[in-house]
Amino acid sequence: MEPLASEALWTLWWVWLAVALGLGILEVLAPGFILLGFAIGAALVGGLLALGGPVGGTLAGSLATTLVLFALFSLLAWVLLRRTMGLRKGQVKHWDRDINED
Repeated sequence: MEPLASEALWTLWWVWLAVALGLGILEVLAPGFILLGFAIGAALVGGLLALGGPVGGTLAGSLATTLVLFALFSLLAWVLLRRTMGLRKGQVKHWDRDINED
C-alpha cells in the first residue's frame, strides 16, 4: 500500500463517503432535498471507488471522469427525489377567504 500523501483525495473512496455523510447531515439542517441529491451522488461515486474493478480504476485515474459521474449521479438522484417526494398535483392550497375578513 502506498503512503496516503501520494494519493489524491478524490481517488479515496472513504473521502467520498465522508462527503456524502456530511451533506446528508447538512440536509437535515436545511430541508428541501437540496443537498440530498449531492449526498447520494457522492455516495455512489464512493461506492464505485470502493468496489474498484474497471469502473473504479477508471474513476481513480481521472478527476474529470470522477466529477462528471458525480454530477450525473447527483442530477439523477435529484430528479428521482423530485418525482417521488416533490410537489404533486392537488397539493397547492388555494385560499378562498382572508382570515382578516369577517
